[in-house]
Amino acid sequence: MSAPVYAEYFADPFVLQLSDGSYVAYGTGRPPATGDAVFEALTSTDLTYWQSRGRVLPRLPAAFGDEYWAPEVLEADGEWWMYYSVGHGIEGHHLRVARAEHPLGPFVDQGVNLTPSESFAIDAHPFRDLDGTWYLFFARDVLHHSRPGTHLAVLRLSAMDAAEGAPVSILEPNADWQIFERDRHIYNGTFDWHTLEGPTVVYRAGRYWMTYSGGAWTGEGYAVSWAVADHPTGPWAHAPQGTAPLLKTNDSALIGPGHNSLTVSPDGDDVIVFHAWDAHHDARKMHVHRISFQPEGPWVDGPTQDPSISASTAGMTH
Repeated sequence: MSAPVYAEYFADPFVLQLSDGSYVAYGTGRPPATGDAVFEALTSTDLTYWQSRGRVLPRLPAAFGDEYWAPEVLEADGEWWMYYSVGHGIEGHHLRVARAEHPLGPFVDQGVNLTPSESFAIDAHPFRDLDGTWYLFFARDVLHHSRPGTHLAVLRLSAMDAAEGAPVSILEPNADWQIFERDRHIYNGTFDWHTLEGPTVVYRAGRYWMTYSGGAWTGEGYAVSWAVADHPTGPWAHAPQGTAPLLKTNDSALIGPGHNSLTVSPDGDDVIVFHAWDAHHDARKMHVHRISFQPEGPWVDGPTQDPSISASTAGMTH
């Protein structure tokens, strides 16, 4: 059985391993966002026991939006950079960046909209290539396509707070399981709306691997699949037709698993961190499973923690 590793609501979990081997997790809070600060941070030494460190990003003026989603953080030259989206409800989200002198903040927004040409952009994922180049993967809305909806793209970063050139489309929906809603009324039209979101990239076995979520985050059809490429800007190839999702609703107490991040366990193994609904479909909670990247594709094993650990105890620290 898969049990959450943190007892409280913690959606879109991103886990960063620090230089001392400990971990910080950042997540989206329960909507609607409230308070003077957003994005709760948790700390852990083992990916199993977590302690809340409070919220780390002061809220922007109301004109920027009232919902803050999917923070991810990197360290560069002794500073910490958070990428996130903010918008009004589920509309008008754009990607922004904030800086801090410590991974627990406070993060200070740098006054930059990284996606000014997009109608909707979410789920920023920074990735450093082998040659030191930084890229920012994200999800954006695309209407003029045989499968309209939210697709995946990438920007090259010329600095931690500056994009270089136009975004490059890297992954489009290719299957019905990725449908968010049929006959969705949006952008003054009606679409069979598809959704790809939450991209995360690693370099393993000589190739670039991307995990992403598809479908409607609100339901049991939400799932995680993968794509592969030989360069961060592509071309990216979907998992072969008929390949089962890496994570999906199943009989191991996972309901609508999705929006993952990838990190390394204390013993050096790759792990996938994601959220799934609780049994009452009331809260999205954080889970941690093992993942392995093989030449033929990745696969997900069971949870990293002892299955006897329940959500009531996993929120505590040693």
